[in-house]
Amino acid sequence: MMEILNNNIPKKYKSFFEKENFSEVKASDYITEIQEIYLSDKRPWVIGFSGGKDSTAVLILVYVSLLGLPSEKRHKPVFVVASDTLVETPVVVDHINNALDAVQEGALRDNLPITTHKVIPETNETFWVNLLGKGYPAPTRQFRWCTERLKIDPVSDFIKQQVAEYDEVIVVLGSRSQESQSRAQVIARHKISGTRLARHTSLSNAFIYTPIDTWSVDDVWKIIRDLDEYDAPWGASNYGLWLLYLGSSQGECPMVIDESTPSCGNSRFGCWTCTVVTKDRAMESLIESGDDWMEPLLKFRNMLANTGIVENKNTFRNYKRRIGKVSYKWATKGQDISEERGHIPGPYWLKYRKEWLKELLEIEKDLNSKGHKIELITKPELHAIRKEWLTDPNEPDWEDSLPTIYRSVYNTDLNWVYDDNVNFDKHDAEILKELGSQYGVDAEMIMKLIEVENSMSGLSQRRGIFAKLESILKQDWGSYEQIIQKHSKHQSKRDFDIHAEQIKKLDEAVSQLDKLDREYH
Repeated sequence: MMEILNNNIPKKYKSFFEKENFSEVKASDYITEIQEIYLSDKRPWVIGFSGGKDSTAVLILVYVSLLGLPSEKRHKPVFVVASDTLVETPVVVDHINNALDAVQEGALRDNLPITTHKVIPETNETFWVNLLGKGYPAPTRQFRWCTERLKIDPVSDFIKQQVAEYDEVIVVLGSRSQESQSRAQVIARHKISGTRLARHTSLSNAFIYTPIDTWSVDDVWKIIRDLDEYDAPWGASNYGLWLLYLGSSQGECPMVIDESTPSCGNSRFGCWTCTVVTKDRAMESLIESGDDWMEPLLKFRNMLANTGIVENKNTFRNYKRRIGKVSYKWATKGQDISEERGHIPGPYWLKYRKEWLKELLEIEKDLNSKGHKIELITKPELHAIRKEWLTDPNEPDWEDSLPTIYRSVYNTDLNWVYDDNVNFDKHDAEILKELGSQYGVDAEMIMKLIEVENSMSGLSQRRGIFAKLESILKQDWGSYEQIIQKHSKHQSKRDFDIHAEQIKKLDEAVSQLDKLDREYH
């Protein structure tokens, strides 16, 4: 079968695979395996491409394998998918974009059923919309809110689209056991007996294939470096990829398809905004290697990381959560509920978010003026952030600051949408604050109550309005000191007792039984 299927492979590639071994297995056997799996059914392939060494090695294997098939046997599509979080390290973004363009051009030239695709997060789920818009704190190991939103969901959505069209898909990954034992164990647990495939950990009708799972890092570099003197079979050089890794012990950020995929951590191929690690040695290494123009990005990232230091949290973050209430840590087993409980800070204060957005735009403008074609934050994100600020649950931006901030940096305007039905402006805010002070009522609470009324005015059915009004009235209003004093009187910390969640569930179950009993009788 090998001789028949590889008649179309260029001689220099055929010679390489016939003489080399990977993980003590003849290199040509990997080509045979890939071809046999490809020909065995009609399920399309989705290749996860991060731009790093492992995913590049897999793409080379698949590309050469398809070259070796007669054109009539290349019967199903292969989608090469790269995930762009919109905050990827800029030099890596350029590398991935160039690689995708070259692969697409090569596939068209060689008549291969390969297409390249780049997926991005939904606008309301991007890093900046969450951090600057909603005030989410910079990610930490304890609160890593970014991975699912920025990486897992966009790739999963793409896979789901293919499942909807083709019923089932095979996801091809560059995972290696040597690179991540935990990932290898997860895949092993989902292996389908008698095949090289594993079931996807969370997506039904999706299957995982890891052709280089037994390879060492030397095997990976062998195929990248020695197959054609750094030239990839699609016609582009991999020398730039080699330079990215040269002199560094950093790894790559894998294609993240589920929560079992390891974090990027200190890798080169991660987000430049990543604050999960204490120091971003990857970006530091790139700067030391000559990309010193990225120093403002590193400084900005370090500033965000600084806000996560315990002693700084109460400075940068609101004392209320986005639900409008002051929250406390759960009581531990055996702890008296009357004991002092740790306070959980809420989102970043709006004033800091405004400062950081302006600084981000200034960095972007300065880098572009120096010849770096770069977009640190997209226009749709700016529109989404403005909307979040205007409707912020704790600090509504009555001044509508974002257009002013953008104009102060770029001396121009975007196509901002101004809603004539917006309830309040700066002048209204001043009136409400004055009246609130006069009558001892929080101005933001009055504003939220009026917003609910206006949102439901004119509706034939105003079902639920009292529940919404009650929800607002039950939120914590006033200064932090006033709220703490009120909580101490009403023992509201009892809500955070370790048994509270169980009691709530039991109460809900009893309510359901009562409802069923009334309906029955």
